[in-house]
Formats: sequence, C-alpha cells, structure tokens
Amino acid sequence: MEWQNVPSPEDIIDIGKKKIFGYGKYIPWIALALFVIIGLRGVMYSIGPDEVGVIQRFGKYIGLSSPGLHAKIPFGVDKVTPIKVEKIFKEEFGSSRGAMNSYGPDLEQSLMLTGDLNILDVRWIVQFKIKDPIKLLFVVRSPRDVIRDVSEIVMRRFVGDYTVDEVLTIKREEIDHLAQIEMQKILDDYQAGVQVITVKLLDVNPPDKVKPAFNEVNEAKQEKEKMINQAWESYNKAIPKARGEAERTIREAEGYSLDKINRAKGEAERFLVTLGEYKKAPGITRERLYLETLAEILPKVKEKYIVDPRQSSILPLLDIGKKGGAR
Repeated sequence: MEWQNVPSPEDIIDIGKKKIFGYGKYIPWIALALFVIIGLRGVMYSIGPDEVGVIQRFGKYIGLSSPGLHAKIPFGVDKVTPIKVEKIFKEEFGSSRGAMNSYGPDLEQSLMLTGDLNILDVRWIVQFKIKDPIKLLFVVRSPRDVIRDVSEIVMRRFVGDYTVDEVLTIKREEIDHLAQIEMQKILDDYQAGVQVITVKLLDVNPPDKVKPAFNEVNEAKQEKEKMINQAWESYNKAIPKARGEAERTIREAEGYSLDKINRAKGEAERFLVTLGEYKKAPGITRERLYLETLAEILPKVKEKYIVDPRQSSILPLLDIGKKGGAR
C-alpha cells in the first residue's frame, strides 16, 4: 500500500542530518565571506561637503578627515564622528503658554524680571555654528545644554538691566547685540567650540495674567503723553506767536521813535534855516511864510468870504449864498 512508502519522523531527521553534514565543509567559507563583507562595510566611510570627520582610535583623537570618501580600520578600532561645521543651528527659547520648542516645554523659562520690577514674557532665538569640532566633542560634555543655559542666564541678566518700556521698544537691538557678545565670551571661556551668529528677541509681551492691567497702564501713559504733546503743541503755537507780536510791537515802536526823532530833527533844522533867512530879510520872509501858510490852509476851507477892509461888519455878506443874493 502507498502509506507503507511514507518515511517516518526518524527517517526525516536522519535525512536532515546527512544534508547538514554534507554542506558542513562550506560553513567556514560562508562565515569568512560574511566577516569580509562586514569588515569592508566598516572600512569605508564618507564625509559630507559641509562636514569634517573627527577620527578616534580606541577612543583617542588622532585627526580630522576632510569631505569625501575615506577608509579606516574596522571592527571598532577607528571611530569617525561627522561634524557639520558649515550648518547654522538654531535654538528657540521661551513660551509661558506651554508651547513646545526643539528642546522641550518652556513653562517658566520665558518669564523674566525687568530692572523696574515688571514681569515680561520673552521669546528669543540663538543661531550658532561649530567652529572647533574637537573642543565640541572632547571639552564640553553637553554642548547643547551649555548653550541653552548660557543663553538663558545672559538674557535674564540683560533684561534685568533695563526697564520694561526699554525692553519692549527702543533697547531691543541693543540687548540682542550685548547678549551675543556676552554669550560668545562665556562660551569661549568654556571652550565650547561654538561661534554665536545671532541672538534676537522675537516677541516680548507681558504675561497673560497681568496683560489687562499692563494695557491699562500703557493706555494711561499714552493718554498722559497725548496731553503733554497737546500742551506742547499749544505752547509752540502761542509762544512763538506772542514772541512775534512782541517783536513786531517793539519794531513798530522803534520805527515810530526813529520817525519822530528824525521829524523833530528835520523841523528843528528847517526852523534854524528859516530863522537864518528871516534875519537876513524879515519882511520878505514874513510875507513868504504868510503866503505858504495860506496856500496850505485855503484848499481845506469849504466856504470862503472876502471882506472889504472898509466894511465895518460882515453881516450883509451872510446872505450871499441865498437866492436873492445870487441875483
């Protein structure tokens, strides 16, 4: 029957043993091939165009490798750590609203005390690049933590040196510049191997809990400034106008005074000249003065009456303008 030709479990085990031991002579070669493949993978390594490779042999630094394809001793003898020396890294700081940044939650990091004892919610960034990969790897244990701690300390210090209005408005660029210089100095003292590129305040606001009161204070300050500006505007309009009026009055008075003085001098000079002429010819001078005076007065007289010296009274002449008199 067909079931009698089916092998038993023991037969199957025997057949497997025979096959395994039959291929056993190839196992060392297979193991050697795997060893060579793993070794070749550990020999070759590449460094990117914006990187340098820090080479360690048995953990000791032995040199740097430039960008490109290189070889090293495999099996853990040589270790190469690529460091990006051209890339600009960025760290963000601050968020009292519980937001997450690249480092983690910043629940209290952004709350800072100003020089006039006000609290501000400050958010800023630090951009840096690696200038010495050897110091970065072997001098500082945790470079990122050091950069963050130094940045927070420096920023708290400078925010505490200024008033709340200065931090919010006119001193932000100054704080950025001073913080960058101070951070670089401290990191150089720590030999962190890092170059600080930028420190910049992004957002400065009062905390949410005190924002309404802060806004009221700002509104009061703005109203005060508005009233002061309006007062100065009125002052600048009234004072120059008053000064102009006073100057004009002074100039008019000086002109009037000069005119009167010149007229008086002219009259006095004319009187002296007339007196001299009078002394030379009194009769002629008297007659000329009389005629000049009449020439000046007569054009201003509306009605003129010519009286005969022999007439004893002017009453007969009063009706000269009436109808009868006209005839």
